[in-house]
Amino acid sequence: MRARIIVIAVVVLFVLAFIGWRMFFPGPMAFAGGSTVALADYHGADPTGVPTTLASGDQVKRGEYLARAADCMVCHTAPGGAQYAGGLAIPLSFGTIYSSNITPDKDTGIGNYSDPDFLNAMQHGIRRDGERLYPAMPYTSYTYMTDADALAIKAYLFSLPAVHADNRPNTFTFPFNQRWTMMFWSLLFNADARFAPNTGQSAEWNRGAYIAEGLAHCGECHTPRNFAFALDNRKKFAGAVTAGWKAFNITSDKATGIGGWTDDEIVAYLAQGHAKGRGTAAGPMGEAVDQSFSQMAPADIHAVVSYLRSVPPVTSSEPATIAPPAPASPTKGGAVADLGGKQVFEEACASCHNWTGVSAISPFATIAGARAVNDPTATNVAQIVITGTMRHTPSGVISMPAFGSAYSNAEIAAVANYVTGRFGSAPSHLTEKDVVWLRNETSR
Repeated sequence: MRARIIVIAVVVLFVLAFIGWRMFFPGPMAFAGGSTVALADYHGADPTGVPTTLASGDQVKRGEYLARAADCMVCHTAPGGAQYAGGLAIPLSFGTIYSSNITPDKDTGIGNYSDPDFLNAMQHGIRRDGERLYPAMPYTSYTYMTDADALAIKAYLFSLPAVHADNRPNTFTFPFNQRWTMMFWSLLFNADARFAPNTGQSAEWNRGAYIAEGLAHCGECHTPRNFAFALDNRKKFAGAVTAGWKAFNITSDKATGIGGWTDDEIVAYLAQGHAKGRGTAAGPMGEAVDQSFSQMAPADIHAVVSYLRSVPPVTSSEPATIAPPAPASPTKGGAVADLGGKQVFEEACASCHNWTGVSAISPFATIAGARAVNDPTATNVAQIVITGTMRHTPSGVISMPAFGSAYSNAEIAAVANYVTGRFGSAPSHLTEKDVVWLRNETSR
């Protein structure tokens, strides 16, 4: 009898938690208000699918565009590995998860997946064998994708060469290695709903919402997470640290978000990975630009901008003041007392970035005004020093080499602190221990 009471109590608590979550924790597009309708009942331009220029293309061509918009290759390709063959390590605090092989190989990939199997994985987070997927696979965002778009991606993936590559087992500790528990997580945190257009918004806004929330899953990096590792849409797009990199505030807040950016600046950043006076994309955002946004039609980029403009402002801990260029003389300016950091900067950085932070080599190498150097945590500054970065520009490839093996953790901390002190609005105080943590977070 006592065991039965305990079971009933647990069930009741879960039901109450489920109801409470649905009532008090908004979905990603709830901020917009207004009325939403099923896609079949929407009388405006269809916000789903591909751009008009590709609408008449075959399913594989449409799927290729959608797969790039969904950024599938970045997560499902390991460094030096075959495209889409999986094996990318994603380190978490309780172990490492490895992305799976999604080539059409029948033994190690998804070659045996039927259409319902694929939709079940994309929208519900359930594999063909019935096992639950972890939310490192952003099915809570892909759930907004239409069946037609998801199956077009499947058609594209099945058109690729099959790669026989065994999936690496995850290294999660107990209880996180119990996949079955994800059933309860999904009940709470996966809306399991296809995109519903908002009748009070423009066709461009709805297209932007479909891309940003479904395909591009922007919130997976830019929205903070709650205690259960689910997105907290009460702070939607307010910025978060993901995979050891800072995903900055992209709400309409003028001081700490992108509310003070022009449309052209946001478009340039998404399409090219650089906006003059704002900085250059690196890390996961750099990958998203190279493999996803830069491949999108201009109209889709503008649609995303239209949607971002409507996201309510959230003031975050990011810098509200952007420092001007530093003095041309290395003996003037902030952080000159940090001799260790200054020495590393002089040896490895000054020739490209200049003592002013304004590069004479390329605007992509200009760091003055960049959000990263004005971030007092120096997270991205340190990561760029460790891993390097590369941008594909209209005039060619601009790259910064990785210095992670050339300098010690203490030297990387010192140069990051020097850079934020000289070129930013407030100096950072990274330690050697902080750099060790950052290295561990970015096994890719």
